[in-house]
Amino acid sequence: MCLPVGMVSSDHCRLIGLLMSRVFVTGLGFISSIGNDEDTVVDHLRKLKHGIELFEPLQVPESPVKLAAPVKDFDVESYDPEDWIYPSKYRLRREILRSFSPHVLYAYCSMKQAIENAGLEASDVSNIDTGIYTASAGSSRFLHKSLEKMYNRGIMRCNPLNIVSSVAGTVSFNLVSNYQIQGVSTGFASACASSGHALGFAFEEIRRGKQKRMFVVGAEDCNFDSIVPFAVMRALSLSTDPDSAARPFDKNRQGFVSSGGGVTMVLESEEEVARRGATVYGEIVGWGQASDGYNVAISHPDGRGLQNAMKLALKDAELPVDKIDYLNAHAPSTPIGDLSEVVAMKEVFGPNTSPMISSTKALTGHGLSLSSILESGICMLAYKHGFVPGSANIDELMKEAEGLNIIRESLDRKPEYIMSNSSGFGGANISLIFRSC
Repeated sequence: MCLPVGMVSSDHCRLIGLLMSRVFVTGLGFISSIGNDEDTVVDHLRKLKHGIELFEPLQVPESPVKLAAPVKDFDVESYDPEDWIYPSKYRLRREILRSFSPHVLYAYCSMKQAIENAGLEASDVSNIDTGIYTASAGSSRFLHKSLEKMYNRGIMRCNPLNIVSSVAGTVSFNLVSNYQIQGVSTGFASACASSGHALGFAFEEIRRGKQKRMFVVGAEDCNFDSIVPFAVMRALSLSTDPDSAARPFDKNRQGFVSSGGGVTMVLESEEEVARRGATVYGEIVGWGQASDGYNVAISHPDGRGLQNAMKLALKDAELPVDKIDYLNAHAPSTPIGDLSEVVAMKEVFGPNTSPMISSTKALTGHGLSLSSILESGICMLAYKHGFVPGSANIDELMKEAEGLNIIRESLDRKPEYIMSNSSGFGGANISLIFRSC
């Protein structure tokens, strides 16, 4: 029944709420700087072992930054995908690799892992009720190489698949075709909030009954071309010590350490979980998004947009603020970004309530559009394995964070409600809330 404008009753709103499906996480796949499988990632998080190193492509005079957090067991420096070295269980034919850039390979492998982890059959993956939302910035390295070849050797000498291997939608193009996705699909590009947007909108697709299952994938390259431009912005740590370079919430933080990889999360409706008898990691119960309306690259000093995103997420989840047990912060280890989030958290949680807080970027590095789905995946691991990851490398807590419960060691404690924050260029802010099962 369609009610006239102004005549929507509270009973009608409750009915709509009752018709919405609950949304569960049933599968994960990790290709990351701290591991390419669940057990390895958990081990790094528990023991606060980072994936940062002196990155060989950056050890040149023209690069002021020397550290990165690359994916291990993958060598994708060559411009020719046939020369790439990666685990044999993911081996792909040449005709498939021709349209890949490095982060597409990471995404492909993480999705294959997630499908197996969720126990999905081919018929579960390829049908009108299963879709995919992705997040990436594209491959600046492959785009640059393509244009260079076009100018130097002629337009018709280029690989006809150069465009689909390099532009921002490349992850969607390749995963939709190779996994034969028939449901909804698109890619999100809102910088470091991208995979948060993908996850939030995938959640909406399922809870509103439009899809029964969604894959959410975030992926980024990790090479000279994807890293060094951020040095121009003075956003990167110039430290040469891998053990202390990424230090969110520390008084002497100086910038983030770049990372790359691919992470996939499988979301399913309550009905699909019951039909398949699927094992679940956790449930998504709400999300919020809001913009700073302030600066193209710098967070609002008071975290205005992030404050609103957190408040909207709590309202969506119908939760009081004191129900949040753990908050996985965006905190990239930049002077402005960390401060903005600290101010926002204090405003939302007030002077007498603070959940456990940490930033796992001290271990993983900052994966840009990959970061939100990676950190949401980490939250699911916290549920399954019963722990809360600590915030590493804090020698002296920034004074503005005093009063917040920022934990410096991983704790053997299973949280019930987790909030995960992400913020991107242009003041895009996402906050997601999960519940344990």
